[in-house]
Amino acid sequence: MGEEDRYCFIAEWYDPHAAFIRRYQFMYYVKDQTAEMFDIKNHRVFLKKTKVSDCLRLEDLYIGSTVNILSRQLKFVDYGDDYTRTRFSHKKERTLGIIKPDSTAKMGQILDVIYQKGFMITQLKMCQLNRNEAFQLYQEHQGKPFLDNLLNFITRGPVIAFEMMGPGVISAWRELLGPTDSAEARKVAPQSIRARFGKDNTENACHGSDSTTSAAREVEFFFPSTGPGRQNTAKYSECTCCVIKPHAVKAGLSGQIISAIMEAGFEISVLEIFHMEKANAEEFYEVYKGVVQEYGSMVSELTSGPCIAMEIRAQEAPTKFREMVGPADPEIARHLRPRTLRALFGVDKVQNAVHCTDLPEDGLLEVEYFFKILDR
Repeated sequence: MGEEDRYCFIAEWYDPHAAFIRRYQFMYYVKDQTAEMFDIKNHRVFLKKTKVSDCLRLEDLYIGSTVNILSRQLKFVDYGDDYTRTRFSHKKERTLGIIKPDSTAKMGQILDVIYQKGFMITQLKMCQLNRNEAFQLYQEHQGKPFLDNLLNFITRGPVIAFEMMGPGVISAWRELLGPTDSAEARKVAPQSIRARFGKDNTENACHGSDSTTSAAREVEFFFPSTGPGRQNTAKYSECTCCVIKPHAVKAGLSGQIISAIMEAGFEISVLEIFHMEKANAEEFYEVYKGVVQEYGSMVSELTSGPCIAMEIRAQEAPTKFREMVGPADPEIARHLRPRTLRALFGVDKVQNAVHCTDLPEDGLLEVEYFFKILDR
């Protein structure tokens, strides 16, 4: 087998028994979809070549990604060799997208377009910018006549910022967006996002970074590598919690699920991608421990990749949203309530598309867990 079939990363695993982060060389073999791990500190093989096709895809290999291998949550923190670095630095180009205030009501449809076109969203967060933050974001337009209108517009409501990754993603995303002026976009690129969802030159649905330099600065603005991130938009009233599970996120179903929730009349007042650590998933699901047979599998699923947590608002939100989600088992849901979210998007009792708050009194607590405790 040639070297081109093997990629090497440095992976970290937090060992809860030793309260210690262990580091491994993680080798992935493309041809037979196997992996092996070498314990860096102890200089010994930790995992012999093992089939991992059921829990790891080639697109999961990037710096910052978390995966579950043999019930251990691994985080890729660096490249393991120059060959892997060279091959992946091009494939893992990053850019920033923003759904602007004029189009947040269409966020499900826009996200669905992005997923269906094969883009990979690695970070996502709804936030509200103040004028100083907006000026910082658009600093390259300082002194231009349209800046004041732009700042007024971008601060008038929440925005949804997201990082995307992939080969040539900066130019590919800008091509999908279409011309800056939505009217022009409707003439020359009628299938583009701005043609479909934009209104004019300012209210043009979405933003995309125009260069690698801008992308790096804008991603860091919304998703800082150190220190606190942007303030979320959670309201903590008349609310319940919804989590789109990792299997549904990976399958590109998030946009469709979000659209279905909003079309049913629910408000999504905050949403964000989280990479759940095992201890957090166990804590979040603690109410099911010893009660639900699938508890261990539920924890494994929630830590198997990115999930999207949301605050759902409506009168009697926990009860009404629970009805929309449907029975825990999608098979039962498809027979009894075929229009529910789990009937439409679920696979089985563990991979059942979404988690929702079961007990009305826990709705606020679960929202606070994500957006007060985990979002820092």
